[in-house]
Amino acid sequence: MAEQMSNQSEPETKLVGLLAEFRSPEKLVAAAEQVREEGYRRIDAFTPFPVHGLDEALAIRPTVLPWVVLGAGVSGAVAALAGQWWTNTIDYPFVVSGKPLFSLPANIPVTFEVIILFAGFTAFFGMLVLNGLPRFVQPVFRSQRFRRATADRFFLLVEAADARFSVENTRQLLSAVGAAQVEELHDDASPIRLPSWIGWTLVTLAILALLPPLWIARARVVQSDQPRWHTFIDMDYQPKAKPQTVSTLFADGRADRLPVAGTVARGQLRDDVRLYQGIDPDAQTPQPEPSNPEPPHPEPSNPSEPKPEAAKPADAAASEPAVAWVTEIPLPVTDPMMRRGQQQYNIYCAACHGLAGEGDGLVARRAQELQQGTWLPPTSLHSEPVRLQPVGQLFHTISHGVRKMPPYAAQISVPDRWAIVLYIRALQRTQNAKPEDVPSETWKAMQP
Repeated sequence: MAEQMSNQSEPETKLVGLLAEFRSPEKLVAAAEQVREEGYRRIDAFTPFPVHGLDEALAIRPTVLPWVVLGAGVSGAVAALAGQWWTNTIDYPFVVSGKPLFSLPANIPVTFEVIILFAGFTAFFGMLVLNGLPRFVQPVFRSQRFRRATADRFFLLVEAADARFSVENTRQLLSAVGAAQVEELHDDASPIRLPSWIGWTLVTLAILALLPPLWIARARVVQSDQPRWHTFIDMDYQPKAKPQTVSTLFADGRADRLPVAGTVARGQLRDDVRLYQGIDPDAQTPQPEPSNPEPPHPEPSNPSEPKPEAAKPADAAASEPAVAWVTEIPLPVTDPMMRRGQQQYNIYCAACHGLAGEGDGLVARRAQELQQGTWLPPTSLHSEPVRLQPVGQLFHTISHGVRKMPPYAAQISVPDRWAIVLYIRALQRTQNAKPEDVPSETWKAMQP
């Protein structure tokens, strides 16, 4: 009776294979080759470090995992492109600035991310599946000798599932190829039964995982006058101050804050007045020439005649204070700078002043065609007052505007403004050049 109870308490086992121990990697490789030549196919080796030639001896075939990952990446690309196409062209077609509903370049970032996502998950889980993992118990771990597989021993396992496997014949073969020890490996053969609570937990989780998609599908077809559900309140209602609003945080009650007095933003210190203002601080400020006084008017012979009024200055700008403008561009003058100036001039200036600077740009010609009576034609850049202006004054005019011309400091950078000044000087020279300004070869060709 006691013997029967003892047999019932012992777990049922099954033979897994024979584990052969070798003392050197060379013997292991040679043994693996001989076992393969005998027709065995289901064999495996365990070594404490990589052994050259062992893969060839075991005839290990390349894994199919790269092809599986490639297929997953292609599937991810198709799924991403199809999802974006369906969303943008069918489900929610919304035209933005005349752009096409579906464009391949615009959808590349999302497609690339989905490719990486599919390929990464496939590589990870595919490795586990192809290797039969996870396995919480390995039969080789039941062997006390196998503990030295990470130190100084080499092992060859011939599985019992091999078609040529025979306990006696395989043992004799392993001993004949140089195995120091050969032992049988057994594994627990009792059926594996998961606890019932694990199954019910998995079923419950699967049902719960279906709720979000069903809720989203319902929201797509049902209209509601209630505000949407906010998952993260702080993302939808952020504590921030919008421009031109009231704020109780500051004493002046404004959300907008003025720059701190006496401070300069990092990288915004502009102490070079020649470069940033077009003014020469070392030059002596020119004094305006005194205007000739009007000759005294003779007293009218008839006292009843009105006395002539005093003459007023013809130009109100004559009363403005004189400024010592720079006369040389404070940047190196190069061909790229000239080409940059031409490009920026054509963008910002040619619309009014014209490509040649005659004041006949497209905007000016259109205004003249409308004849609304309120248009003031742009100044010709070839007029004498403009040609006589120093380069610093031209720079100041571009930066701050003058009369009907608006300022462009916010749109054009400082180097580009100087490049425009350089190009304006080139335009002026094309129509006011002297004979000595023309190259000799060109001058000869121009002669009759």
